[in-house]
Amino acid sequence: MKAVLVDEQTKELYLGDFEDPQCGEDELLVSVKATALNRADLLQKKGLYPPPKGESPILGLEMAGVVEKVGAKVNDWEIGDRVFALLPGGGYAEKARIPASMAMRMPDNFSFEQAAAIPEAYLTAYLKMIQLGELSEGEIVLIHAGASGVGTAAIQLAKEKGATSIVTAGSAEKLEACISLGADYTINYKEESFSERVLDITDGKGVQVILDFIGASYWDDNVKSIAVDGRWIIIAALGGYQKEINIRDILMKRIQIKGSTLRSRTIEEKVKLTQDFYNFSSDRFEDGRLVPVIDTVFDWAEAEASHKCLEDNKNIGKVILKIG
Repeated sequence: MKAVLVDEQTKELYLGDFEDPQCGEDELLVSVKATALNRADLLQKKGLYPPPKGESPILGLEMAGVVEKVGAKVNDWEIGDRVFALLPGGGYAEKARIPASMAMRMPDNFSFEQAAAIPEAYLTAYLKMIQLGELSEGEIVLIHAGASGVGTAAIQLAKEKGATSIVTAGSAEKLEACISLGADYTINYKEESFSERVLDITDGKGVQVILDFIGASYWDDNVKSIAVDGRWIIIAALGGYQKEINIRDILMKRIQIKGSTLRSRTIEEKVKLTQDFYNFSSDRFEDGRLVPVIDTVFDWAEAEASHKCLEDNKNIGKVILKIG
């Protein structure tokens, strides 16, 4: 099959040949039509984020496509079904194999590009904010990087849970997009202190949940922004990993801090997450209450340019690769 591969010398992407994945008895072999970019892809390309042991070395953590082959023990899927799914790797290719229990059926009115924009962003937001963060109706959540793929998903999920969202981003255009998706309050972190605004919005009480992509550089302001008994979910560290902290702040506010990654979770955990999310979201995607947000669609021959788009951090929502 054809696949987007990494030149080990230049670290640039190119179209080349790779062996076809083999379909196991509990798996589906999918003809990939679209995949989406994630920051993990940028790290993996540089050799900084290797795939889980035994998984495809090809980049790509999600895809949408058509079932090409059905494993011997699979009863719920047929050749020709349109599916989308999370992947441990292998999305930048003509074919991918997935556990049948992790496949999600595409809405009839969705394009492959729309479906490919869902898995990583929405499953991450659902896991971190709703399952780990336990966000519930009437609570307030602070969502950083609101215009990112995960951020745009989290804004919509918070609205569906009946929660109030306060969203940070770095430009007026991004903040306007967040408002259009249902954000209740927006903060341009380049122009004002987000912790001061959060305390003003919440009458000094702070938020019940923080969805944190930034890490070290936002630590002190996040401490100020969180309420007593708040849940703080760290899912990335774009602002650094190292930080000297005062543990007394955590004790006095009884802060729950949880760190979480998605890719390294077991197949069983991912199956459970996928099925819980699909049960929650399928009707909402069908009727438009939830929408995948796409910034740009690139042909897979333009994979290197697509990575540059993500690196420049100007995207609102997902960057998509059209396969084939």
